[in-house]
Formats: sequence, structure tokens, C-alpha cells
Amino acid sequence: MSRTALITGATSGFGAAAVERFVADGWRVVATGRRAERLAPLVERHGADRVHPAAFDIRDEAAMHAALDALPPAFAGIDLLVNNAGLALGTAPAQKADLAQWRTMIDTNVSALVALTHRLLPGLIERRGAIVNMSSVAATYPYPGGNVYGGTKAFVQQFSLGLRADLHGTGVRVTSIEPGMAETEFTLVRTGGDRAASDALYRGATPMTAEDIADTLLWIANLPPHLNINRIELMPVSQSFAGFQVARGGDPA
Repeated sequence: MSRTALITGATSGFGAAAVERFVADGWRVVATGRRAERLAPLVERHGADRVHPAAFDIRDEAAMHAALDALPPAFAGIDLLVNNAGLALGTAPAQKADLAQWRTMIDTNVSALVALTHRLLPGLIERRGAIVNMSSVAATYPYPGGNVYGGTKAFVQQFSLGLRADLHGTGVRVTSIEPGMAETEFTLVRTGGDRAASDALYRGATPMTAEDIADTLLWIANLPPHLNINRIELMPVSQSFAGFQVARGGDPA
């Protein structure tokens, strides 16, 4: 029997790659994202019986509910929720950061994820399904300029563990995926479209790819129902943990 995954942020990066992997593996996919023009080719490539596009801004709770209410019967039973939609904005230190960018990250990475998860929980429990939340190594390892982005991903990490505790005995599996450096549109979005900054970050680093993360998602989704991956942290071999910062000289206070 074909299973159905709902993948948020399916218009690029991890989400778009995951749609390709899951459809190739026989899943039906509800692909969500703001940009309808990027969802349409997924349907054209795979067919309306395999991919259902749901174009809405994940931060718009009313639009989210409307899109789920309008799902065709074949896509209405969600077996897997992949909370992939998220973003980082800005690289400035906290004291120079744009408060509006902070709020956008919280609204997208935390509030929207919570609202969608809450909406789908009854069905996921009924179907003994699974939830995979996209966190980040930034949840564990802070770095300059990470401030609110890292905080939102730490929330996702802890929320995943909390869900796992609350869903004990229901058969619902919950996983937090915590990737490190991966070359997608992530840095372009973070820097407001600065291609030079994005290219400089990834140049010579052999970062992970969106397909690497999509393969990990599919592996987790296809595990036997008695196995749960609580957390999985991935980095390219070229990346490791940042060292401590030490400010030298000046007033120690």
C-alpha cells in the first residue's frame, strides 16, 4: 500500500530533493511551499496521482488549514510529516541584528512548525505514522551571528524530544535531523541573495548536498515501525565543531 508524506519547503533544497526521492520510492507526496511555480513542475514530472501541490506561506495558519482541508481523498491520510520549511536571515551579531528578521525566523521555524504538527497529530496517531523535524547543528554548536536561528533550531530539537515523550505508546515515531554545512539556497536566502558570499562559503569545502539529506530522510521513513531514530547529526567530513572564542586584551569585565 502506498504511503503519503507531507513535505514542507518543497520548492527548493532539502524539500525538493526529498520529493524526488520519496516519489521514486513509491510514496505519494503532498508538496508545500510559497512558490506555486516551483511546485507545478513536480506535478508535471511525476503526475497528479503521485504529487499534490499545496501552495501557501507556512506562516499563514489559516492558509495552512485551508490547504489541508482541500486535500484530495488519496492524499488526505498523512503517514509522514516532514517539517522541513525553515530559514536563516542575517549574519549580524545580536546587538546589530534586525528584529524583523528575528521574528520571521521564529514565525517560520517555530510557530509554523508547531501549528502544522498540532493539526496533523490526530491523524498521525491514528495511522501510527512518523514526524521528522529539520533542526540543525546550530541547535548544539553556537557560532557568531547564529543567535536566533540557532535558538529556533534548538527549539525544534527539544520539541522533537518532547513529542517523542508525549507520543509514547502511540506507535508514532519522531526524529530530529540536524545537518551541518549543505550547499542549497540556504546562504543565498540568509544573505539576501549575495551569490559571492554563498560561493565563498562553500568553495573547496565539499559540503553535503540536498540529495544527501533526502536520502537520510527516506532511510528514516522506511525503517521498521519498531525502530526510532531520536536524533541524527550529519556534517561533511570537511566540517567539524567550532573552537571556543577568546577575546584578548582590554577590560576583562
